[in-house]
Amino acid sequence: MTHPIIIQPLTHDAFAPFGDVLDTSGEADMIINQGKCGRYHDRATLEFTQGKAGISLFKAEPRTLPLELEMMERHPEGSQAFIPMSEHGFLIVVAPDEDGQPGTPLAFASSAGQAINFHRGTWHGVLTPLCEPGLFAVVDRIGPGANLQEHWFDSPYSIVPD
Repeated sequence: MTHPIIIQPLTHDAFAPFGDVLDTSGEADMIINQGKCGRYHDRATLEFTQGKAGISLFKAEPRTLPLELEMMERHPEGSQAFIPMSEHGFLIVVAPDEDGQPGTPLAFASSAGQAINFHRGTWHGVLTPLCEPGLFAVVDRIGPGANLQEHWFDSPYSIVPD
């Protein structure tokens, strides 16, 4: 039996317990480059226990809805940012921690121009583009030691549009 999770819009307030929404909302913090560029400064809290921040490129296959959510993962040693390299939004699934495993998941749909940064230790679904090309820059921890925990649900959830 699947449990339905309805996708909601990605907002700063709704996503705050899980991480940061990166976008250009509000006024630029400063104007640079001869007055031609607004800088939206320091939009994410990057946190790593050991190692360093690295930038990798991910190419993920687009998924379709409804999406069966069977597994979630987290990274106990560092935060992880997903930055789309196209104009398309993507699906973000997160869950609160409940005694070392994910609680009831929440699903968010990002808009064009939005990226996210998961706080260290946040339960989340895998990278889930809904459109081609599925190309993302990912900023996360590069270093020694295990930084991936997976949890497989006994009964999957079904992620459905609003």
